[in-house]
Amino acid sequence: MPTFCRDCAQPLAIHPVGAPWPHRCPVCGSPRLIRHDELDRLAIAHIDCDAFYAAVEKRDDPSLVDRPVIVGGGRRGVVAACCYVARISGVRSAMPMFKELKLCPNAVVIPPNMAKYQAVGRQVRALMQALTPLVEPLSVDEAFLDLSGTQALHGGPPVQSLLRLARRIEAEVGVTASVGLSYNKFLAKIASDLDKPRGFAVIGRADALAFLAPRPVGLLWGVGQVLRERLAADGIATIGELGAYDEMTLMRRYGTIGSRLARFARGEDDRPVTPEGAAKSISAETTFDSDLGAVTDLAPILWRLCEKVAARLKAAELAAGGVTLKMKTADFRQFTRSGALADPTRLAEVLYRAALPLLEREADGRRFRLIGVGAARLAPGDAADPPDLVDGQRDRWARLEQAMDKVRDRFGAPAVSKGRGWRPGGR
Repeated sequence: MPTFCRDCAQPLAIHPVGAPWPHRCPVCGSPRLIRHDELDRLAIAHIDCDAFYAAVEKRDDPSLVDRPVIVGGGRRGVVAACCYVARISGVRSAMPMFKELKLCPNAVVIPPNMAKYQAVGRQVRALMQALTPLVEPLSVDEAFLDLSGTQALHGGPPVQSLLRLARRIEAEVGVTASVGLSYNKFLAKIASDLDKPRGFAVIGRADALAFLAPRPVGLLWGVGQVLRERLAADGIATIGELGAYDEMTLMRRYGTIGSRLARFARGEDDRPVTPEGAAKSISAETTFDSDLGAVTDLAPILWRLCEKVAARLKAAELAAGGVTLKMKTADFRQFTRSGALADPTRLAEVLYRAALPLLEREADGRRFRLIGVGAARLAPGDAADPPDLVDGQRDRWARLEQAMDKVRDRFGAPAVSKGRGWRPGGR
């Protein structure tokens, strides 16, 4: 059975049948060994950094290493990330901050620093791309990799390259990562969650069905609470029970998603690892410390969010073909409103002028606890903001933002801003 050391990435000699397995690596002495019958034949991986935001903060402040750290907003915000020490107390991502503070009152709460996390994420991604061009990011700190055909280039099977990659991320970036290795994306994603933190888990073809059978259907991608409850009402609680039905039966009962359910239940997933699928959405949102209702209060916040979205579009070399406004009322009712743009853009001014009328229509006396802005219908950046031969206004906006961006690049984001970011009315 192929066996590798997780710390030095060296393969261990194959032992005769019946011979006892070594408990430590003969090269470095590490007890962290991984073995699997298909270990040297699998090439699809999912890599996910462990408690990424909190890990970056601990890296930058060693005094936090053994303390519970939570990255998030004020008492009315939510937990963006939490370290494993905080998770012992029951804290989880997306949990309201007031609940977190009850569960873990001694936690160190740090406001998110997205610019820093994105910079560290780019370091991690560069290390991934040094292994293979087939890297499909899912977020700032996780991605799928396809290492098929890289054995000759790297002088070893994909598993060895991935072990070395995890070690480089830890040594050079200062955060840890967990790896899931399988024969498709669906199973690789599941595997990466099995052994966190600093994990390395494998799901092979021979053991996939046995692994999946007892697992809850909620483990399947696309099965949320509503579908899970519908499946439970039909007597289907586990993936094994789902796999007992053929594809046509599931499609007749649950529609087009039935086809995907049937394939996933059989451990099948033919989706390729596609680098161009990196950015699926770009958005920014904020939760208020107290509910707001007046346009004069909301518009300056809307402008600052549009500036963030524009900066992220420029960094990703993308453009928005539309804009989406997200709002959550004081009684936690959430909705979105969308508007199309005449041409793709990555200018904050254009995004703001499209989003402001949407905000004004909804600000009808209700009070809101959250607003957000998203870039819709993403397009390549070279399609952004074509010259307007009739009205040169967009050209002036572009020149102004380019000048502001240069100042910010040199002196930091707070160095220059428009008055509407703080002036009542935000006009």
